[in-house]
Amino acid sequence: MTSTPKDAQGIAGMREAGRLASEVLDAITPHIRPGMTTNDVDRLAAECMARQGTRSATLGYQPPGYPPYPKSLCTSVNNVVCHGIPNDKPLKKGDIMNVDVTVITPEGWYGDTSRMFLIGEVSIAARRLCQLTYESMWLGIQQVKPGARLGDIGHAIQKFAEGHGLSVVREFCGHGIGDKFHEEPQILHYGRPGTGEALEPGMTFTIEPMLNIGRREVKEHGNDGWTIVTKDHSLSAQWEHTVLVTETGFEVLTLSDGYPALPPFVGATTT
Repeated sequence: MTSTPKDAQGIAGMREAGRLASEVLDAITPHIRPGMTTNDVDRLAAECMARQGTRSATLGYQPPGYPPYPKSLCTSVNNVVCHGIPNDKPLKKGDIMNVDVTVITPEGWYGDTSRMFLIGEVSIAARRLCQLTYESMWLGIQQVKPGARLGDIGHAIQKFAEGHGLSVVREFCGHGIGDKFHEEPQILHYGRPGTGEALEPGMTFTIEPMLNIGRREVKEHGNDGWTIVTKDHSLSAQWEHTVLVTETGFEVLTLSDGYPALPPFVGATTT
């Protein structure tokens, strides 16, 4: 199944959804510190969404074979790859955490983004993992333009990650997004250039690489039906943006002033 490009109304709706999703991450960023719990993070995000008039796409979300997701966002700490459920365990110095937010606007559009947070002073290896994962996402984004192929995105990420000794998680990927949480196409973070669906103006999708310091294999953790961890207990990191294919290149819909400085190789974020 191929994706359906958005029309002008859909693009406007997705711009608003992306702005509001990134606003949630900006709102919680000043509060994240050692000693707070991921439930505290979830509460702050839910309060921000209530002020916006948006609602969480994850709260109560239940794809086939899964239990309903119980929280307003995902908090994945250290060796948790994705879908970590907020809880009452305090964050400690040295932790790294991904916070993944998806909002639904009153008009029904979805905005999806995630960001890594360093809790106090972290190890050199942890800092390097987070920075290289950030750079890999941007390398993938820079492949986006009409006529490019999905495999171009995955190849750029994989080549960079593996060239720096990191592994790419393959069980989870980016996805089309619009007036549904998950649409076609799937955006793999590995692949061969020149393969896969061709990109068209109006397509909107997420690019969200998950990279591990150790091996790429993952497994379910516990019995909550959601939490995914690295099989070898190594650290994992993820960043995510929602991207629009424009007539000449790309537009990052979830970029905000609160995001870290762009890597030096990144030019304009709208082309």
